[in-house]
Amino acid sequence: MEFRYLGNSGFKISEVTFGNWLTHGSQVENDVAAQCVRAALDAGISTFDTADVYANTAAEKVLGEALKGERRQSLEIFTKVFGPTGPKGHNDVGLSRKHIMESIDGSLTRLQTDYVDLYQAHRYDYETPLEETMQAFADIVRQGKALYIGVSEWTADQIRDGHALSKDLGFQLISNQPQYSMLWRVIEAEVIPASEELGLSQIVWSPMAQGVLSGKYHPGKPAPEGSRATDTKGGAKMIDRWMSDEILTSVQQLKPIAAEAGLTMAQLSIAWVLQNKNVASAIMGASRPEQVAGNAAAAGVKLDEAIMDKIDGVIGSLAERDPAQTKSPASREA
Repeated sequence: MEFRYLGNSGFKISEVTFGNWLTHGSQVENDVAAQCVRAALDAGISTFDTADVYANTAAEKVLGEALKGERRQSLEIFTKVFGPTGPKGHNDVGLSRKHIMESIDGSLTRLQTDYVDLYQAHRYDYETPLEETMQAFADIVRQGKALYIGVSEWTADQIRDGHALSKDLGFQLISNQPQYSMLWRVIEAEVIPASEELGLSQIVWSPMAQGVLSGKYHPGKPAPEGSRATDTKGGAKMIDRWMSDEILTSVQQLKPIAAEAGLTMAQLSIAWVLQNKNVASAIMGASRPEQVAGNAAAAGVKLDEAIMDKIDGVIGSLAERDPAQTKSPASREA
């Protein structure tokens, strides 16, 4: 496993992060989830990402239990706040001071830790003054409940505004967690340049485009039983955008490129996002422990320019690049 600094800080994280969105607490039984976490640790992964909204807090509980007994100083544990939790009442969502201060305590209890290494604003909250949100984060840092603060899926302008306020309040935003893959490149035009200027790194989710870039889905054929595309608890909805015959046909053309690089297609997709110097880590999920070691092997892989050009030649105009696709819900109820 290789490690990279997160933003303009002295904090290092593993190039591959283990994340438990859409799996722990919902799709995967707890004992299997614990096996996946153990496989991640065995593969050298030290960074773990979750959120209070995943499975309505259950994912945090599963991760906390799976990591119990590990040396805390050797781990980097991330969680997030914004989405509706608990009974989903009128103050159980967003980035108000009330919701943030209550949410961090709930997350720490579920994760069985005194602090998280990175606490992230899961989306931008248009209904709360940004000053209120950033002051709450500053207080959480001063209380020692979070060591660093990041955001997720914020636009370049939102990152700039949040960064300026954080500096005034005595801390600094060091990361953004956006979607990024060969097929979803919307952060390249605006978010990455702003982040490079301000000293933030990307911790990217869905580097395999919900599994499509693994090559397991074939045009004109039904999705494999038990795959994300057949999951009725949310997975199928998330992957649907990539399931056209045009995209699936092009993805199959990546197979010889992966073979030329000596990689599986899943490894190629993870390695591809890590070629971007502003990406500190790629988040990988797993529903089976045997998936973990292979995907983690993408860390440290260097793809030469010829391979990168061939990938661009295959994906071409199929990649979404519109920066306007980086967006948060217009209201908390959206």
